[in-house]
Amino acid sequence: MGEPVERGAAFKSVVKHATWAGGIRNDLRLPGGRGARACRGPFRQSPTDRTLPRASHRLKCKARLTDSVRTVTALGALRGVLAHRDFRYLLAVRLVGQFGDGLLQAALATFVLFSPERQPDAVRVATSFAILLLPYSVLGPFVGVYLDRWRRRSVLVRANWLKAACAIPIIVLVSRGSDSAALAIAVLVVLGISRFVLAGLSASLPHVVSGRELTTANALTPTAGTTVGALGALVGVGVRALLGGGDHGSALLLVGAALCFAGAGVIALAIGVNRLGPDGTLPSESLRGVAGGLVSGMRELRIHAAAGRAITLVGAHRIAFGALTSGGLLLVRLTFNQVTSSEQALTEFAIVTGCAAMGALAGAILTPWMSRRIGSPAWSSLALAQAAVLGIGLVVASASLTSFALLLAGAFSIGFAGQSVKVCSDTIVQREIPDDHLGRVFALYDMTVNVCLVGGICLVALVSPHSGRAPGLYIAIGLALLLASWWYWRAGPRRVRTVS
Repeated sequence: MGEPVERGAAFKSVVKHATWAGGIRNDLRLPGGRGARACRGPFRQSPTDRTLPRASHRLKCKARLTDSVRTVTALGALRGVLAHRDFRYLLAVRLVGQFGDGLLQAALATFVLFSPERQPDAVRVATSFAILLLPYSVLGPFVGVYLDRWRRRSVLVRANWLKAACAIPIIVLVSRGSDSAALAIAVLVVLGISRFVLAGLSASLPHVVSGRELTTANALTPTAGTTVGALGALVGVGVRALLGGGDHGSALLLVGAALCFAGAGVIALAIGVNRLGPDGTLPSESLRGVAGGLVSGMRELRIHAAAGRAITLVGAHRIAFGALTSGGLLLVRLTFNQVTSSEQALTEFAIVTGCAAMGALAGAILTPWMSRRIGSPAWSSLALAQAAVLGIGLVVASASLTSFALLLAGAFSIGFAGQSVKVCSDTIVQREIPDDHLGRVFALYDMTVNVCLVGGICLVALVSPHSGRAPGLYIAIGLALLLASWWYWRAGPRRVRTVS
């Protein structure tokens, strides 16, 4: 008789302390109570529950306690991550820099794709994205080796300042209304440096947080950066409209972007020089050594198969995302609006981008909890499957019915899947790959993302009509996502946790 009493007393003590800490006693009330005689704890049964066996009753109470404590734990994990001083600085570098990226993208989009005198088609959209993304995708693995050699804090400072300096030629060319090859080269340099900075931020993250906090940090940082980047684009569109539009307004947005880049470099100075790694003391390498480092990064992905599968799944989503981005742009530019209504089309495309960012935010909020509950592979597969069925289905309906609202819902679903998969994959890569190879692996990761994104955009350029109405193509993409989801679910253990 003594043992059950001890267990009951221990559980009562847990409930008591949890109640004092989180105020969850109301969550433990059982059905059937009334007024002042209502049940006030897990061991006071109502008349309805007295017929239940004691074991079943205790399991019910423990389940309710667990759900309440999970909520308190999630908030505590977020507070724990933000308590790290260097993490806050690293997050600030990302947010300020990506806000500037949003301003830059808004200025270039309004200048190239949404100007009344420059009417885009699928080929021009694909060419623009290929110019912006592919060259760095080829060079990315090589510069990623230097992320494992140079002090990453110094990289963040100098690269952001270099971005600010390289933005000056873009400002001059846009103010003159020139969309020549010189503009493409200048933009290429700035965006290439931007991708280098983002790879450095990802490789630096395990040095400022660790253990259980790493999943929360991976959910927070890229999502916050994506959201702030989308906010920067929306702000840029609004500011340009207030300034009267035109090339002059786009040039002023670029000035704001350059100031953001310079500010991000100043913030990075607050972090210790050696705080962000790398941990190893590897010597400098020649060009042959850089190529060897690229091969070494590929070898690491073969050795750590879970990391390779995670990157592959992100690539599959990016192909679909690129195709749907290009298709959505053509829909709002040439189908939902008149060809001359460029400002209205720009506003609608900004709203579509905002809905995708909101979906990414929702995915980042749910992913840490769901990955702990059912495992990262299962959650990633589930998120991708819902995008294949729901997201693609909404886009097909939007193109067929000329419905802007359905396009917004589809963008939310696809953004949700993308961020859910990305958070899980980032955490797996950071935990599987040794630190001295982490920079080059993330550069390969970034290369995969960019190549797949451009591949999806080029797919639309080859198959889709100028109007963006290609339901057969979108359905095929949905089936491919379903296949990728099934493969990932089958390839790895479904109970692998993102938090050890």
